[in-house]
Amino acid sequence: MARRFKGLLIALSFSVASTVVAAEELGDAERGATIYAQCQFCHQIGQGAVHRVGPHLNGIFGRKLAGLDDYPRYSPGLKRAGADGVVWTFETLDAYIENPRALVTGTRMNFGGISSAEDRADVIAYMRRYSDSPANIPEAAPTARATDPDLELAPEILAIRGDPAYGQYLSGECTTCHQTDGGGEGIPSITGWPVEDFVIAMHAYKKNIRKNPAMNMMASRLSDEEIAALAAYFNALQ
Repeated sequence: MARRFKGLLIALSFSVASTVVAAEELGDAERGATIYAQCQFCHQIGQGAVHRVGPHLNGIFGRKLAGLDDYPRYSPGLKRAGADGVVWTFETLDAYIENPRALVTGTRMNFGGISSAEDRADVIAYMRRYSDSPANIPEAAPTARATDPDLELAPEILAIRGDPAYGQYLSGECTTCHQTDGGGEGIPSITGWPVEDFVIAMHAYKKNIRKNPAMNMMASRLSDEEIAALAAYFNALQ
């Protein structure tokens, strides 16, 4: 089954796609309120919402993953995504609600997901009611969503076994910013990253789903085998 390019960021920033859909395509908030009832036990939303099993979801749009300082139970994967700049937008929420583990490896959220794109859009339209301005302007960031994004990664790409030695040979451009000892002033560490997280993120940059000019340029030059080799090399570093 194809996987989504909703893996974690490797580089400095995350930005929302500039091409957006019309307001009427965002979903039915009234219907979404009914569907959201299955989420309410863990995630309160609306006036007086508090943390329960999961954090409350007021003001979620435009917030980094694991972005509430007073919620103590975020998983390491969510914290890493937030530290790398991943933001809750229409697209990231849509991917997470469909399959939490496809967006964030190792998430603690025990939820099977919502397979219907229409149901997800309706839930997200409902959640927008309790987010920050401009929650009522569908085409405005951070609640905008891109048109027709190509988000699928073939399973055979994930199955490629990379050669760490070849990855080391290719890594020169990477290590001008990402230090092999995991250090760096504001540059996210990629040392010891899970191979699959690395591969998904690099293909997201290659497809311009993740936006960072330097990363988009570098990823565009890499083959599937080269990405797998880099993933194997950086995963092996201590």
